[in-house]
Amino acid sequence: MLAAPMASELELPAPAVFAAFSAALVASALIGPWAGQAIDRHGGRAVLAGTSLLFALGLAMLGLAQGPWSMFAAWLVIGAAMGAGLYEAAFSSLVRLYGHNARGAITGITLIAGFASTIGWPMSAWMETQFGWRGACFGWAAMHLLIGLPLNAWLPRAPAAAQPEKQVVREARPIESPSPPKQQSPALTTALLAFVFAATWFVSTAMATHLPRMLEASGASLAAAVGVGALIGPAQVAGRVLEFSFLRGVHPLLSARLAALAHPAGVAILLVAGPALAPAFAILHGAGNGILTIAKGTLPLVLFGTQGYGARQGWLMMPARVAQALAPFLFGLALDAWGANALWLSGALGAAAFGALILLRSRPAPAKSA
Repeated sequence: MLAAPMASELELPAPAVFAAFSAALVASALIGPWAGQAIDRHGGRAVLAGTSLLFALGLAMLGLAQGPWSMFAAWLVIGAAMGAGLYEAAFSSLVRLYGHNARGAITGITLIAGFASTIGWPMSAWMETQFGWRGACFGWAAMHLLIGLPLNAWLPRAPAAAQPEKQVVREARPIESPSPPKQQSPALTTALLAFVFAATWFVSTAMATHLPRMLEASGASLAAAVGVGALIGPAQVAGRVLEFSFLRGVHPLLSARLAALAHPAGVAILLVAGPALAPAFAILHGAGNGILTIAKGTLPLVLFGTQGYGARQGWLMMPARVAQALAPFLFGLALDAWGANALWLSGALGAAAFGALILLRSRPAPAKSA
């Protein structure tokens, strides 16, 4: 919404603004583990309230920027706020408050936040029209101070940090019990989960950036491409409603596997049937992406437990943030070279994420004392 007027006034090429945003994503990846560790120790209230102040500072700096260096500095401050104040930090705060019962709250947050672009894009466009792009930056900074900061400060205090989970020692039995199933290596689980998050965030960001152009390359008109693109947001919310209702009793690993298949299935439909079934592609992609957003919070919880959740979440999401930063550029190159066949790339990544989720094994339930 603001990149073109920002670049024009600062006498920069538009890609420079997006390069600054990519730098912010890399900064958010680096700050994520530190922010998660702080939430593990002290709870989310102080960290999230601090990021409201940091967002406001970064946006104010962006509104005051006079050239490329001040613009990049502002984006780096915003990136630090992103690393400590978006979904991952919110999920970590909920786990710190509710432990293993945080799944419903995580789903609820993503359900509400699914309307962010529905509200944010028109508001940014309106503020830019009325007050210019600098006024839009100052407006969002004010909203972080007047809305975000009080809400984050209203969060309950986190309970005392839990002790590490201990295995229950059972009394020896005279009869021989079967050997327990071999557990998956934590390092392998971490690597698989990090790959899933990186692959799915690459696909999500690539589609968010290039969807209209990609649909045009498949044969759709510009008007049809824009109309189909408008289905993504509602489909994401519908997927989250599905997770909140019908899939609530299903293991998060199963719902994540189904969601990971949605984008490759949509790609197959679009490439075989053409633009006539582009709405089916948009609905499948949007619904799958909506559920996978929830999985980014629930899978680490069920696979590793609550201990050290925030720091682990930060490390798991580091490759995803880097993939998100690279996705617009790399998928744009693929689209230039292959046209609609660039969907083979995103479809293959989605299928690979599904394969990694198949390899993941659920953590066994803790033993109960007799």
